[in-house]
Amino acid sequence: VQLQASGGGLVQAGDSQRLSCAASGFTFTNAHMGWFRQAPGKEREFVGAITRSSWATFYGDSVKGRFTISRNNAKNTVVLQMDSLRPEDTAVYYCAASIKSFTSERLGLRAPESYAYWGQGTQVTVSS
Repeated sequence: VQLQASGGGLVQAGDSQRLSCAASGFTFTNAHMGWFRQAPGKEREFVGAITRSSWATFYGDSVKGRFTISRNNAKNTVVLQMDSLRPEDTAVYYCAASIKSFTSERLGLRAPESYAYWGQGTQVTVSS
C-alpha cells in the first residue's frame, strides 16, 4: 500500500496551493479518503474527507469554506485544493485511506483511528 502526497511548499498568506495524493496497493474505490495535518507541538488535526463515491465531503471547522477535496477514481488520486491560506495552516499534511464502514461517515471520518493507511506527509508553509 502506498499513498504518495505531493504539492507542498512555501506560499504567501492569501495564496492557493493544491496537494495531490496518489494511491496504490489497495482498491481505491473501496476507500474513503481523508486529509489530516499536524503542526509542531500540536495534535494531528482533521482537515477533510471524501466518501468512496464522492457522494459527500466533510471539513474541519478551521478550513471550511477555504479548502476543497475531490477525487478521481479512474486515476486513484485525491486532491486537496487550499485557498485563502493563512499562516496557521502551516503544517505537515497527510493523506489517509479508510476502508471501514460507518453508521455516520460525517463522524467516523474525522477520527485518525478510522484510517488504515497513511501517506508520508508533505510540508505546507504559509508565510505572513
